[in-house]
Amino acid sequence: MDTVKITSPIDEKLIKGLKTGTKVLISGVIYTARDAAHMRMVQALEKGEELPFDIYGQTIYYMGPSPARPGQVIGSAGPTTSSRMDSFTPQLLSKGLRAIIGKGNRSTEVIEALKKYNAVYFVTFGGAGALISKCIKKAEVIAYPDLAAEAIMKLEIEYLPAIVANDIYGNDLYVTGRAVYRKEEV
Repeated sequence: MDTVKITSPIDEKLIKGLKTGTKVLISGVIYTARDAAHMRMVQALEKGEELPFDIYGQTIYYMGPSPARPGQVIGSAGPTTSSRMDSFTPQLLSKGLRAIIGKGNRSTEVIEALKKYNAVYFVTFGGAGALISKCIKKAEVIAYPDLAAEAIMKLEIEYLPAIVANDIYGNDLYVTGRAVYRKEEV
Protein backbone atom coordinates (compact mmCIF):
# COMPACT_ATOMS: atom_id res chain seq x y z
CA MET A 1 0.00 0.00 0.00
CA ASP A 2 1.34 3.42 -0.95
CA THR A 3 1.87 6.19 1.56
CA VAL A 4 -0.52 9.13 1.26
CA LYS A 5 0.79 12.66 1.78
CA ILE A 6 -1.69 14.80 3.72
CA THR A 7 -1.76 18.49 4.53
CA SER A 8 -3.42 19.69 7.73
CA PRO A 9 -5.91 21.28 8.04
CA ILE A 10 -7.35 18.25 6.27
CA ASP A 11 -9.88 18.54 3.49
CA GLU A 12 -13.13 16.67 4.15
CA LYS A 13 -12.99 15.05 0.69
CA LEU A 14 -9.58 13.58 1.47
CA ILE A 15 -10.90 12.02 4.69
CA LYS A 16 -13.39 9.93 2.69
CA GLY A 17 -10.54 8.22 0.84
CA LEU A 18 -8.57 7.27 3.94
CA LYS A 19 -9.07 3.68 5.04
CA THR A 20 -7.87 1.86 8.12
CA GLY A 21 -4.29 0.69 7.60
CA THR A 22 -3.37 3.50 5.20
CA LYS A 23 0.09 4.91 5.86
CA VAL A 24 0.26 8.71 5.81
CA LEU A 25 2.82 11.48 6.01
CA ILE A 26 1.23 14.57 7.53
CA SER A 27 2.49 18.09 6.86
CA GLY A 28 1.09 21.52 7.67
CA VAL A 29 -0.33 22.84 10.94
CA ILE A 30 -1.49 20.67 13.83
CA TYR A 31 -2.19 21.38 17.50
CA THR A 32 -1.14 19.50 20.62
CA ALA A 33 -3.46 18.83 23.53
CA ARG A 34 -3.60 16.27 26.31
CA ASP A 35 -6.08 15.53 29.09
CA ALA A 36 -5.90 18.80 31.03
CA ALA A 37 -6.17 20.92 27.88
CA HIS A 38 -9.03 18.76 26.61
CA MET A 39 -10.89 19.24 29.86
CA ARG A 40 -10.48 23.03 29.62
CA MET A 41 -11.63 23.09 26.00
CA VAL A 42 -14.75 21.06 26.78
CA GLN A 43 -15.47 23.26 29.81
CA ALA A 44 -15.16 26.33 27.57
CA LEU A 45 -17.63 24.84 25.09
CA GLU A 46 -20.06 24.01 27.90
CA LYS A 47 -19.88 27.66 29.06
CA GLY A 48 -20.47 28.91 25.50
CA GLU A 49 -16.92 30.29 25.27
CA GLU A 50 -14.62 30.24 22.26
CA LEU A 51 -11.88 27.65 21.95
CA PRO A 52 -8.26 28.90 21.89
CA PHE A 53 -8.06 28.07 18.16
CA ASP A 54 -10.54 27.42 15.36
CA ILE A 55 -10.94 23.66 15.65
CA TYR A 56 -12.86 23.18 12.40
CA GLY A 57 -10.92 20.94 10.00
CA GLN A 58 -7.93 20.76 12.33
CA THR A 59 -5.78 17.96 13.70
CA ILE A 60 -4.92 17.46 17.37
CA TYR A 61 -1.84 15.47 18.35
CA TYR A 62 -1.93 13.92 21.83
CA MET A 63 1.59 14.85 22.80
CA GLY A 64 3.43 16.55 25.62
CA PRO A 65 6.99 17.40 24.57
CA SER A 66 10.13 17.23 26.61
CA PRO A 67 12.16 20.47 26.79
CA ALA A 68 14.07 21.40 23.66
CA ARG A 69 17.85 21.24 23.73
CA PRO A 70 19.75 24.29 22.49
CA GLY A 71 19.31 24.64 18.74
CA GLN A 72 16.25 22.37 18.61
CA VAL A 73 12.65 23.38 17.89
CA ILE A 74 11.24 20.92 20.41
CA GLY A 75 12.35 18.03 22.57
CA SER A 76 11.14 14.47 22.25
CA ALA A 77 7.60 14.59 20.83
CA GLY A 78 6.12 11.10 21.00
CA PRO A 79 2.41 10.33 21.30
CA THR A 80 0.60 9.79 24.56
CA THR A 81 -2.10 7.21 25.27
CA SER A 82 -5.23 8.35 23.44
CA SER A 83 -7.83 6.65 25.63
CA ARG A 84 -7.24 9.31 28.29
CA MET A 85 -8.99 11.79 25.96
CA ASP A 86 -11.95 9.51 25.12
CA SER A 87 -14.45 11.29 27.37
CA PHE A 88 -13.70 14.64 25.68
CA THR A 89 -13.17 13.61 22.06
CA PRO A 90 -16.79 13.26 20.84
CA GLN A 91 -17.64 16.83 21.84
CA LEU A 92 -14.58 18.23 20.04
CA LEU A 93 -15.35 16.14 16.97
CA SER A 94 -18.86 17.60 16.97
CA LYS A 95 -17.28 21.05 16.55
CA GLY A 96 -15.46 20.03 13.39
CA LEU A 97 -12.19 18.51 14.58
CA ARG A 98 -11.12 16.47 11.54
CA ALA A 99 -8.28 14.27 12.80
CA ILE A 100 -6.52 13.13 15.94
CA ILE A 101 -3.12 11.55 16.39
CA GLY A 102 -2.00 9.42 19.32
CA LYS A 103 -1.29 5.85 20.32
CA GLY A 104 -3.50 2.99 21.43
CA ASN A 105 -7.05 1.95 20.73
CA ARG A 106 -10.17 4.09 21.20
CA SER A 107 -13.51 3.53 22.91
CA THR A 108 -16.66 2.53 21.04
CA GLU A 109 -18.03 6.04 21.70
CA VAL A 110 -15.05 7.66 19.99
CA ILE A 111 -15.21 5.27 17.03
CA GLU A 112 -18.92 6.06 16.60
CA ALA A 113 -18.20 9.81 16.85
CA LEU A 114 -15.48 9.49 14.18
CA LYS A 115 -18.10 7.93 11.89
CA LYS A 116 -20.77 10.48 12.75
CA TYR A 117 -18.56 13.54 12.26
CA ASN A 118 -16.39 12.24 9.39
CA ALA A 119 -13.07 12.30 11.20
CA VAL A 120 -10.11 9.94 11.44
CA TYR A 121 -7.79 8.70 14.15
CA PHE A 122 -4.15 8.28 13.24
CA VAL A 123 -1.64 6.36 15.32
CA THR A 124 2.02 7.11 15.35
CA PHE A 125 4.96 5.39 16.91
CA GLY A 126 5.34 5.28 20.68
CA GLY A 127 8.99 5.24 21.72
CA ALA A 128 10.05 7.21 18.66
CA GLY A 129 9.58 10.71 20.10
CA ALA A 130 13.11 11.85 19.25
CA LEU A 131 12.62 10.84 15.62
CA ILE A 132 9.14 12.39 15.43
CA SER A 133 10.53 15.67 16.80
CA LYS A 134 12.58 15.99 13.61
CA CYS A 135 9.27 16.38 11.69
CA ILE A 136 8.41 19.49 13.72
CA LYS A 137 9.68 22.66 12.07
CA LYS A 138 8.08 25.22 14.39
CA ALA A 139 6.42 25.01 17.83
CA GLU A 140 4.55 27.74 19.67
CA VAL A 141 2.47 27.64 22.87
CA ILE A 142 -0.88 29.25 22.03
CA ALA A 143 -3.06 28.46 25.07
CA TYR A 144 -2.97 27.35 28.70
CA PRO A 145 0.74 28.01 29.33
CA ASP A 146 0.16 27.22 33.02
CA LEU A 147 -0.21 23.56 31.99
CA ALA A 148 3.51 23.47 31.02
CA ALA A 149 4.10 20.38 28.82
CA GLU A 150 0.31 19.96 28.51
CA ALA A 151 -0.24 23.48 27.13
CA ILE A 152 -1.80 23.71 23.68
CA MET A 153 0.86 24.19 21.05
CA LYS A 154 0.62 25.05 17.39
CA LEU A 155 3.07 22.94 15.41
CA GLU A 156 4.24 23.29 11.84
CA ILE A 157 5.18 19.79 10.71
CA GLU A 158 6.63 18.10 7.67
CA TYR A 159 6.04 14.42 6.89
CA LEU A 160 5.00 13.17 10.33
CA PRO A 161 4.50 9.42 9.81
CA ALA A 162 1.24 7.82 10.95
CA ILE A 163 -1.26 5.09 10.11
CA VAL A 164 -5.04 5.37 9.91
CA ALA A 165 -6.29 3.38 12.91
CA ASN A 166 -9.98 4.36 12.70
CA ASP A 167 -11.60 5.66 9.53
CA ILE A 168 -14.97 7.33 8.93
CA TYR A 169 -16.52 3.94 8.11
CA GLY A 170 -16.10 2.50 11.62
CA ASN A 171 -13.14 0.27 10.81
CA ASP A 172 -10.64 -0.36 13.60
CA LEU A 173 -7.01 -1.30 12.92
CA TYR A 174 -6.76 -2.83 16.39
CA VAL A 175 -9.50 -5.31 15.44
CA THR A 176 -8.49 -5.97 11.83
CA GLY A 177 -4.79 -6.14 12.72
CA ARG A 178 -5.38 -8.86 15.32
CA ALA A 179 -7.53 -10.80 12.88
CA VAL A 180 -4.85 -10.67 10.18
CA TYR A 181 -2.23 -11.78 12.69
CA ARG A 182 -4.43 -14.69 13.79
CA LYS A 183 -5.53 -15.36 10.21
CA GLU A 184 -9.18 -14.87 11.14
CA GLU A 185 -11.95 -13.28 9.12
CA VAL A 186 -13.04 -9.81 10.15
